[in-house]
Amino acid sequence: MATTGIKDVARHAGVSVGTVSNVLNRPDRVSEATRSRVLRAIDELGFVRNDSARSLRSGRTNALGLIVLDVANPFFTDVARGVEDVSSRRGTVVILCNSDDSVVKQETYLQVLQEQRVRGVLVTPAHDSALPVDALRARGMAVVLLDRSGDRPDLCSVAVDDEAGGQLATEHLLAAGHDDFAFVSGPLTIRQCEERRRGMRRALRGAGLRLSGAVRDVQVSGMNARSGAEAARRLLADGKKGLPSAVLCANDLLAMGFMREMLRAGVRIPQDVALVGYDDIEFAAAAAIPITSVRQPTYQLGQTAAELLLDECENPEGHAHQQVTFQPELVVRESTAG
Repeated sequence: MATTGIKDVARHAGVSVGTVSNVLNRPDRVSEATRSRVLRAIDELGFVRNDSARSLRSGRTNALGLIVLDVANPFFTDVARGVEDVSSRRGTVVILCNSDDSVVKQETYLQVLQEQRVRGVLVTPAHDSALPVDALRARGMAVVLLDRSGDRPDLCSVAVDDEAGGQLATEHLLAAGHDDFAFVSGPLTIRQCEERRRGMRRALRGAGLRLSGAVRDVQVSGMNARSGAEAARRLLADGKKGLPSAVLCANDLLAMGFMREMLRAGVRIPQDVALVGYDDIEFAAAAAIPITSVRQPTYQLGQTAAELLLDECENPEGHAHQQVTFQPELVVRESTAG
């Protein structure tokens, strides 16, 4: 079958090739009547624009890259929705990549995105790794750090104050009279885990508690429900110390797995163990015992990051780099309210 081209559309609509190009790329420059005539011709002829050819001419595709640590985590799903909604309104598509918190996978995806000539990339660095920002920019790719605070004034970043979140959760548990804690998290090489732990320890020091006696660190391999259940089994097996009276999990998936395993063992929540999660994903409120959680503005994180990236792509000379930090809030539910 012969491929319908832009010249065919122009001939069918009775307009110039330049007018068809404006309808496709700058529709605000074309009158509504002419735009409707061109769109009708496109529909009647079945014309599909050749973006690969356009990319060869411009050196860039009309796409953004988004690299997250774990696409199965609802936190990143909500962030991605914010990114996608902004991108869609601005006529840009999003290529979603899942690094699994692996530096090797992250580097592979960065290479693929460069080869695909994306306009820019939003990335949550794996293992808090240093990104080759200057090398990426030298190839014409804008970069914004997502869910990580930046330490460079020439680089945009969007994050939440995780240290404040850890402190907020712990102060809530201290106010309820708890003095024996556990912190359940993935590897502390994950910046979010380390900062939430730091906030917890800051709150305990502020209450005059000795950290060596007041808190136990339970590190597991992942940030999912399976790892949360593993952490619960470890504490249940610790006959010498017994169970802590309060547990802060570094995210809600850990908290859900932890709760499930504790309930199976006959441990009551919150009467025996008070439990706080982090992120306030939708499932936290829907759990068998609704989970108290530190809420992050996940959708707004994605929106803000996408807006900053697109502004840098479209206005590189006038763009002002920003390091945006949102504040978390505590949502109290039944898992600590007994």
